[in-house]
Amino acid sequence: MLIALSTLALLIWLYLLLFRAGFWQMNQYLLPHRRSDGFCSIAAIIPARNEADVISRAITSLLAQDFSGSLHLFVVDDHSSDSTAQIAHETAQRAGAAERLTVIQSPPLPQGWVGKVWAMNEGWLAARPLNPDYVLFTDADIEHAPDNLARLVGKAESQELDLVSALVRLRCETLAEKLLVPAFVYFFFLLYPPGQTSDPRSRIAGAAGGCMLLRPGALEKAGGFESIRAEIIDDCSLAAQLKQSGGKLWLGISNETRSLRGYGSFGELRVMIARTAFKQLRHSVWLLAVCLLGMLLVFVLPVALLGSRSLTVQIEAAIALGFMLRTYLPAVQLYRLNIANVLTLPLAAVFYMYATVCSAVSYWRGKGGQWKGRAQDTRTPDSV
Repeated sequence: MLIALSTLALLIWLYLLLFRAGFWQMNQYLLPHRRSDGFCSIAAIIPARNEADVISRAITSLLAQDFSGSLHLFVVDDHSSDSTAQIAHETAQRAGAAERLTVIQSPPLPQGWVGKVWAMNEGWLAARPLNPDYVLFTDADIEHAPDNLARLVGKAESQELDLVSALVRLRCETLAEKLLVPAFVYFFFLLYPPGQTSDPRSRIAGAAGGCMLLRPGALEKAGGFESIRAEIIDDCSLAAQLKQSGGKLWLGISNETRSLRGYGSFGELRVMIARTAFKQLRHSVWLLAVCLLGMLLVFVLPVALLGSRSLTVQIEAAIALGFMLRTYLPAVQLYRLNIANVLTLPLAAVFYMYATVCSAVSYWRGKGGQWKGRAQDTRTPDSV
């Protein structure tokens, strides 16, 4: 029995190494330094809900872009209870760019829509009359590198892409962040390998919602935001719609553009993971069971089997563990952590399993998808 398990774990790792599009090779997916020097117009849409502590830095970074084109910002205030809208106005005024910012008060959330998607839709409706060449969707906690827009446009134009999406650098300072943030990037690329996202023959389509540059025509062709109105995993759902309608996608990493949001504790990171985990499994108990079993088999069992009395089991487990740690190394190096941190991946996997179970429990209790006071992923009366 143990030999069968160790062999299965090893075969899975061989599959991941050979047939998952090199998802772990982070350096291959960095946003190139190729810039666009041609003139184009961009509408940047920033959905914001209670972001008073970070939105000024986000807006300042966009207004200061080294970019040979026009840029207009649309901040959609999603029913904030703090001074998000006021700070947005004041930031643009201090930068001498008040005319380049429009603040929109989001209308009441309609039934069947997720808050962020509704805000993105309202921002796009306001921006569409400008007929921009590109639309940038970015979060209110993202501080953009000075050349980020030029590089995004350069990537889009050089390969005639409809969506260029970059996973920004997440904060990695606290103990919880050092254990779980590199693992988040690793698991995200495992689910949505950039190589397969870019491959038109593959159904896989991933995107990072904190930084997405789109061609408006492709957005309209994909059905706009109406097609994803109920999706809390809005970025990947939008990427899927774009790809299904013939759009060309690129997903990668921007090491210079970064998130300002920090997670000081394991509890905060658990909430972040649990917000979408069970939705990712389509609210299926069976998929939840398969996910947990798969995580145990792939990330935990190789460690446990090292203590087997069978030499064959030990060897197979050691090889599988070696593959695991080798593929995790680029994520650890991306965040400039000690290489010994690769040994923490099994622990991170256990935590992600725990957070996924918490996600399912929250959904069953009618409190799924919690985000700033909203439960965005709840059971309907006919849910099974």
